[in-house]
Amino acid sequence: MKHLLTCLLFIPILLHAQEWSSNKEAIVASVENHKSKLIDLSDQIWALAELAFEEYESSKLLSDYAEANGLRVTKDIAGMKTAFVAEYGSGKPIIGVLGEFDALPGISQKAKPTKDALNEGQGGHGCGHNLFGAGSLGSVIAIKELMEQGKLKGTVRFYGTPAEEKYFGKLWLAREGYFDDLDVCLDWHPSAQTKADVQSSLALVDFIVEFSGQAAHASADPWNGRSASDGLELYTTGINYFREHIKPTVRIHYHIMNGGDVVNVVPDKSKIWTRVRDTRRNGMLEVYEHVKEIARGAAIMARVDYKVSLVSGLHEVLVNRTGGKAMHDNLMMLGDIKYTEAEQAFAKTIQVSTGKPKLGMDGKIKEFEETLDHPGGGSSDVGDVSWLVPEIRLGVTTAPSLTPWHSWAVVACGGMSIGHKGLVHAAKAIGMTMVDLFENPQLVKDIRAEFDERKGDHQYEAILPEGPPPTPENLAAAKKEAMGEKQ
Repeated sequence: MKHLLTCLLFIPILLHAQEWSSNKEAIVASVENHKSKLIDLSDQIWALAELAFEEYESSKLLSDYAEANGLRVTKDIAGMKTAFVAEYGSGKPIIGVLGEFDALPGISQKAKPTKDALNEGQGGHGCGHNLFGAGSLGSVIAIKELMEQGKLKGTVRFYGTPAEEKYFGKLWLAREGYFDDLDVCLDWHPSAQTKADVQSSLALVDFIVEFSGQAAHASADPWNGRSASDGLELYTTGINYFREHIKPTVRIHYHIMNGGDVVNVVPDKSKIWTRVRDTRRNGMLEVYEHVKEIARGAAIMARVDYKVSLVSGLHEVLVNRTGGKAMHDNLMMLGDIKYTEAEQAFAKTIQVSTGKPKLGMDGKIKEFEETLDHPGGGSSDVGDVSWLVPEIRLGVTTAPSLTPWHSWAVVACGGMSIGHKGLVHAAKAIGMTMVDLFENPQLVKDIRAEFDERKGDHQYEAILPEGPPPTPENLAAAKKEAMGEKQ
């Protein structure tokens, strides 16, 4: 079957070589025309650095600019105040573009190449989502302008997707059917390399384990206590012994949220957030089930009660080489990203500051390739979208080579010209690839054929608990309801 798939995919890749056209030139011209505003939007979002489900101003900046440019905007969707869609046109094909705008906690940084917080203890865009949202919207506006002139037909849609870093907002959009009518979807992500992304990702599951015991004086009568923290420690010990007996592709992380309040009280409550990942969701789910058994065993040994609560989970990315090749050809047409001496010096200072070789920026277009074994890296809620609609992915250089991701170093680059250049390059590449999709129905059919072949008979189902997403509004409403029931 794998050999057959390779043969089937090889033919359309040969047939869809890209070339410059007046519409692609118009895309580049549009992005250049909007460049200063897109960069300004990105910089404002960078300075706001709003966290998951709290991106009120960031979401408004993007949705307001979409409206100002003639897109139809629908806000507050799928139970998320900061989620929105903006679209233009009508009929088929319907092409979607994803955009993110949430920051990470605790990594605030000025736009300088040595560690220096902008707002001490606050968030920062250590994954470049300030660039992601603005760049994606720029590509959609460029397509809208061509549609407005009658040069393209169909529907283009921008998805403002919150909380990718913590709660995975796209999962609730997927559960509510927001991607179901798409023909193809595209996204890009800031990176240390520029390439069409045909690598998969890791599936994951997030869950919280709570242990409940009996408080007692830790010295006077500890025999009357049942320590919830004992349960937590036994649980983590079990996980760490289990690590020897899992496949190399598996990752297990945990974060202790509550281990007790004071040293002279046997703690009656403890809480730990756990995450399991693997290359494929089936492998991840197998490990998840055993880790839950470890929690049960820990509770038995500590003579405490326990509770496991699912937070959410992600599918691995279902790659699409046919769409990726179309993106790669457009990247080759655009050419490498060029950097000034000052930008290279900025990058090398960051590399010195983070203990990395002084390699500077790498703006070259990388080869088109797919790693078929363990992809490594992280996880993304784009993976869930990719099981509903063919997904074309792109990585664009916005930080120096070998830079630690999710760190102050990436934040620094996202607020200055290095990040800005990546934003502009991504907007052009995505826009040009969308031109191919709107102009070439056969390309869309070939992309869909590969999607159907790779997906097989898998029926997508979001890995989510019942109920709305855990936004501040929804959590407050649930708390109010619970208080009312107690009264």
